[in-house]
Amino acid sequence: MRLGGLMGIQGTTHRVLGGMIAGLVLLAAAPAMAESPAELISSFRLKHGEVRVVRDATLDRIAMDQARAMAAKDDLSHDALGPFNRRVAPAGAGRAAENIAYGYDNFEKTLGQWIDSSGHRKNLLLHNASRVGIANARNASGKRTYWAMVIAGDYEPKKGKGKKDTEPLVAVKREAAPASKPKSSSCHVKLLGLCI
Repeated sequence: MRLGGLMGIQGTTHRVLGGMIAGLVLLAAAPAMAESPAELISSFRLKHGEVRVVRDATLDRIAMDQARAMAAKDDLSHDALGPFNRRVAPAGAGRAAENIAYGYDNFEKTLGQWIDSSGHRKNLLLHNASRVGIANARNASGKRTYWAMVIAGDYEPKKGKGKKDTEPLVAVKREAAPASKPKSSSCHVKLLGLCI
């Protein structure tokens, strides 16, 4: 019985240790899971007064196509698959921007590189953007990682436009009243049709 009791304690000890190890593994992995690329971008945007972005499947596909094309050509180029406005059209975005990079294997370092570049930073802070797509691909040798990020927002209403401005214009006909003639009693002298 004692041996059985001892085994029970050892079994419990193993379960407790196993649970603790599993818990530590989950804790160690939690920050990595919590900080997805979209969340990292959103965090940066929120610090600078812009709204959060979420991953978008269409933008992810557009970014992946771009990253793969650059990796296949081993060339960092916004035009690897043609003009950006044509590539982003399927997303139905009113406004969109693209950042590309190569070199870093992880997104955090790539994002840092974009944040430190004024043009890329401006794209990250695209006003009222709500969606983002992010992808990477390696070149044929596997030594270089290419990144593409597409950020987009909906069409913005034009300033000064509202319901009042969208109503059809109605022409109002105004007739001018005929000029009244001065009363003859107030006219002392008429010279060339003028009363003096």
